[in-house]
Parts: sequence; structure tokens; C-alpha cells
Amino acid sequence: MTDEAKGRTRGWVKILLVVSLGLNLLVAGAVAGAFFSGGKWHHKGPPRLESVGGPLTRALSDEDRRAIGVKIRQSYKDGSFSRDRHRQEFDGLIADLKAVPFDPAAVEARLARIQGLFQERLSLGQSLLIERLTEMDDAARADYADRLAERRDRRHKRD
Repeated sequence: MTDEAKGRTRGWVKILLVVSLGLNLLVAGAVAGAFFSGGKWHHKGPPRLESVGGPLTRALSDEDRRAIGVKIRQSYKDGSFSRDRHRQEFDGLIADLKAVPFDPAAVEARLARIQGLFQERLSLGQSLLIERLTEMDDAARADYADRLAERRDRRHKRD
């Protein structure tokens, strides 16, 4: 073998070394992130809107969650909830914020309309959940309550 052939590294070996280095950096970054966050991986503030309904839906069985999802998607198809309405209100909010002179009453009215849109969606989800819970027999509803309590307890231990 010549000296030149001995000194060459095969292409796949170089690729393997680069991939290995990337994975090592990924692991090191995760460890450093955990260390510097002081164990604060989870939001500790007041519940956010999505965390209010989230545990209620995640505790449902897959079948129940799918059934509610079908009804929600149907309400979007029926035109009950329009993405265009949401987009128009947010576009309007941006325009209101840029307006000179600034009109706080216009922004307040716009925010009230946006809040109304969110309230409509929240109300629909709540009514569909109640409808589904009413359809459950006592044992299924008790199982749901147990899953909900388990999720709550798991979250409290984490916090």
C-alpha cells in the first residue's frame, strides 16, 4: 500500500463522524438546557386557555375524542366558525394599532369581538363535551373522571 492510500479516509467514515458529532452536540445541548433552566421545564403561571380544555379532552377515550372532533369539523364546514372572520378581526386589530391618532376605544371594541370569537369556540367545545358525557354510561363516565384525576395528579407532582 502506498502512503497516499493509507492517509485517505473513506467517505462514509467522514459522514459517520459528522453525524456522531451532531448527535453528541444535541445531547450536550439538552443536558446544558436542563442544567441552566434549573428544572423549570413547565409553565408555572396561571392556566392558559388551551390548558383549561386540554386536560378535559385528553382524558377522553380515543373514540370520544374522534366523535367530538367530527362534530367540531362539521361546524366549521357548516360555516358556524370562519377562519376568515378570525383573520379579518386580527387584520383589523393590526390596523387599529397602527392608526394615527390611536383610538383605544376601537382597539377595545376589536378585542371584545375577538374574545367573542374565542368564546363561541369554547362554548361549542363545552356543549359537545357535555353531550358526549351525557351519552356515556355511569362506568364510562367514572373511568373518564379517573383519567382526569390521574392527569391532574401527575401535573401537580410535576409542578
